[in-house]
Amino acid sequence: MKAMYHLLKLELKKASLGWYWKGAIVANFLIVVTVYALMFMGKFEVEDIPFYTLEEGFFISGLFVRAVFIVFAAVLLAKLVIEEYKNKTINILFALPVQRKKLLSAKLALVFLLTFVTILGSDLVVSAALWLGNSVLQVVDQTVTFAMLIEKVSSTGMYALAAAGTSLIPLYFGMRQKSVPATIVSSIIIVALISSYNPGFSIATIIYIPFTLAVVGLCIAAIAVHSVEKTDVL
Repeated sequence: MKAMYHLLKLELKKASLGWYWKGAIVANFLIVVTVYALMFMGKFEVEDIPFYTLEEGFFISGLFVRAVFIVFAAVLLAKLVIEEYKNKTINILFALPVQRKKLLSAKLALVFLLTFVTILGSDLVVSAALWLGNSVLQVVDQTVTFAMLIEKVSSTGMYALAAAGTSLIPLYFGMRQKSVPATIVSSIIIVALISSYNPGFSIATIIYIPFTLAVVGLCIAAIAVHSVEKTDVL
């Protein structure tokens, strides 16, 4: 456990995450503005804009947050894993007196944890911004209840966990050809498939789908870690 902690710290330093945190701040701001705009148009019954309640605003903002940071996770995977395999710089790490499995596990754990924490924090921050902003601007004539807050916090944790697992799926596509574009494009396709939303029926509202994808992502990560000792990167 101590060795894994030190490996995580090492990978965190190597990742140089300034771009990640700056991107997260910008993304959160744009999500808040976008959802406010949609809710405002929904208030005046603009065609095809279905957002009339804060619950819908909370849900769609969470959807945007998960979509953005699943793609961010793919960029992290490309930076921490795929590029190192592609450029053969992974050989330097594999020359260290540390098991390959632990090295790759640390990289994937960092992506998983960062994605989970960022989605959880961003979703709550964006929802709080919507709530506080609406109390001033009255975009939607609705009062937030304690039950709504409890439901939001609990669902945010579940969806963040599922999205963190799902974010590991692009690893499979990236490792096949050691391709950075394949890693990122596959994440965008996954987001497009799971993020469709409409008031009638939406894949995004079926919690079993993201959790199933999370299991798939974790299995892909486990297989990659298990087979890393047999992988020839020379």
